[in-house]
Parts: sequence; C-alpha cells; structure tokens
Amino acid sequence: MDLWGITDTGSVRSQNQDYYYMELVEPGVAVAIVCDGMGGAKSGNIASRLAVDTFLSAMRSSPLERWRTEPEAVLASAADQANEVVHYRAGIDPNCRGMGTTMVAALVIGDTAYLLNIGDSRAYLVREDGIARITRDHSVVEALVARGEITPEQARQHPQKNLITRALGSEAKVRADLFRQKLSSGDVLLLCSDGLVNMVGDQELLYEVIHGGAIEDCCRRLLDMTLSRGAPDNVTIVLLQM
Repeated sequence: MDLWGITDTGSVRSQNQDYYYMELVEPGVAVAIVCDGMGGAKSGNIASRLAVDTFLSAMRSSPLERWRTEPEAVLASAADQANEVVHYRAGIDPNCRGMGTTMVAALVIGDTAYLLNIGDSRAYLVREDGIARITRDHSVVEALVARGEITPEQARQHPQKNLITRALGSEAKVRADLFRQKLSSGDVLLLCSDGLVNMVGDQELLYEVIHGGAIEDCCRRLLDMTLSRGAPDNVTIVLLQM
C-alpha cells in the first residue's frame, strides 16, 4: 500500500484553508483525511487543522484491534469528537464564529476501505476499467442532481455549487455518511477537496491516475492541471494505491 498527497493555495486565494493527513500505520493499515475549512480568512484554516488533529487523536485513543473489529464505529466516534471541538472553538472564540469544515476520511484495513464524509470533499475509486465516486456531497447542487433538476455537468457550473448543506463544526451535532468499499491489488483511492473536482472532470481524473504517467507523480500532475485552469480555490489531493 502506497500513499501520496499534495495541497496548494491555488491561483486566487491568499491562504490555504485545506488540511490533510495520511499515514501507513502498519502494513495493511492506512489512514487518510482531507478537510476543507470555511468561515473566512481568520478561521477556515483553524477549523480544518483542528478537525484533522482531533479526529486523529480520537482514532489513536482506540487500540488497533478495535479499528479492525469496529472500523465504522471508530470513524464515526472520531468525527463526532472533531465536530464537538470545532463547534466549541467557534462558540468561544470571536475570531472563529461561524467556522466549519468538510471532511472526507478513509481507513483501509486489509482489502477493505471504510470511508466517512461530511460536506463536499470527495472519495473516488479508480481502476483500469473506470472511476466511481464513493461519497455523495452534502450540497445544494447534489440535491438538485438527485432530483433530476440539473445534470452533473451543469452542477459544476451552477452558481450555488459552493453551498453545502452539512459541515463539521457548524452545529452541535452532525451526521456523517459512512461507506464500505472492497479493494483489489492496483486499485487507487482518491480523496480530494472540491478545488480539484470543480476544475477537473472524472474522466480526466481517470486518465491521469491510470494512463498519465508514474503514479507517484499523479498528485502533482492533477494539481498542475488545476492551476493551469485558474485554480480559484485551494486544492488538496491524496492518493492511496493498493
């Protein structure tokens, strides 16, 4: 199992409010997290970093054996604790009022990935025969797509594409969605903030991961593609290959 990651402010923003972490904990066990903070220049970066750090601390408080026997419970509990900490900080610090963050996290145990998401940061499964989005955005445009009112292509250009309906830290309680995905040798998990997918289409992601060149250079290639198109938002990409 191999992991690569990259993050960048983009071409327009003055501050990177994305934050990520990845670790091969031991052979066959890996953790990866991407958060995209919100709440203005003073606090979006605080929300994302605080969420990742609290999430990891909560996970590490559970023994690895519990990761194997109750992976989804471990992820959900860690997200709950991260939400509590971010929400509390937003309530007591005037500079952090209204802050929150998206989160997409993956815990890989053997040949199974357990994934969690809140907001519109995403997880994809990429194989030679195609690409599939595992997570579902908590956003206004995702709801419109689900109801058949707009197409996925129209969603990428929709004026409300940045409005999310669920965020970690914005409320005292938040519900995370959980997913389970079987993996085979060569499969790639791609975790990212919306700064990538708002500029790069699914088929382009598939091409770069599978055919674009060395996998270890793929994060850089995808970032460069985003930057070449203007990169109006922060961009974060994590790849995990079985």
